Amino acid sequence: MPGPDKETDLTERIEAFLSDLKRGGSGTGPLRGSAEMARETTSLLRRITAQARWSSAGDLMEIIRKEGRRMIAAQPSETTVGNMIRRVLKIIREEYARSRGSSEETDQQESLHKLLTSGGLSEENFRQHFTALKANVIEAINELLTELEGTTDNIAMQALEHIHSNEVIMTIGRSRTVEAFLKDAARKRKFHVIVAECAPFCQGHKMATSLSKSGIETTVITDAAIFAVMSRVNKVIIGTQTVLANGGLRAVNGTHTLALAAKHHSTPLIICAPMFKLSPQKTPSTSLSLHTRCFLLLKVRFSPR
Repeated sequence: MPGPDKETDLTERIEAFLSDLKRGGSGTGPLRGSAEMARETTSLLRRITAQARWSSAGDLMEIIRKEGRRMIAAQPSETTVGNMIRRVLKIIREEYARSRGSSEETDQQESLHKLLTSGGLSEENFRQHFTALKANVIEAINELLTELEGTTDNIAMQALEHIHSNEVIMTIGRSRTVEAFLKDAARKRKFHVIVAECAPFCQGHKMATSLSKSGIETTVITDAAIFAVMSRVNKVIIGTQTVLANGGLRAVNGTHTLALAAKHHSTPLIICAPMFKLSPQKTPSTSLSLHTRCFLLLKVRFSPR
């Protein structure tokens, strides 16, 4: 059972994280990247699992939900936080089911009616105590953190399948995932990158500087020049903050203009997004506190490979 000192330390860590979220992710600079926010959220949930007072999976899920609601309310625009909370809750359910010797997995071909009417683990079933549950949940969260660490590299490894020699690539702002994607392709391909500056914060300048240091030919343009330059572009590659359930995106200001220009010129558009950015939400809330990012809804269609 955790002592009072550990509980005090946990409370302080939670409050510090909430304060950080309310300031937009950082008190002294721009928002952190979504990947870093996902890792920090998951690490805090692991600490809550290890140090909070609970005796059953149901107790732990109530604690995670309570603190999760506070985190989401502190920064509604950072959907990655909510995604990680839902992922950890799923881990708890799975580990509890495994401890009971049952599985929560269902046949992917089951109809919606069967999924709704089939007897599964109800909320009351999570009250049984298992000694090894805490260790199993923490181990599963550690595996999730390892998965998060490798998401950018896994996406970057696919760069050579999409970028070819002598192509002109356009992007906007600075996405860490897109940056790694382009740098990985530059190891074996020579291509030219055009970066829209993404006013008013002009993160595109930092992106261009980083790419040029890696030996990639880079040009910065204003957002107003996107349509004029698009006719020269072979491919558009962008990052996103969230992929919504209806195929929409929340992305930096200017992405909608970029996508419309690409559509007009029939230019392929590639979105680099790891799994933790997939959200069950369908439309952006009108009450979002946007801080240094402006999000627009952009409908996209996913084509099977």
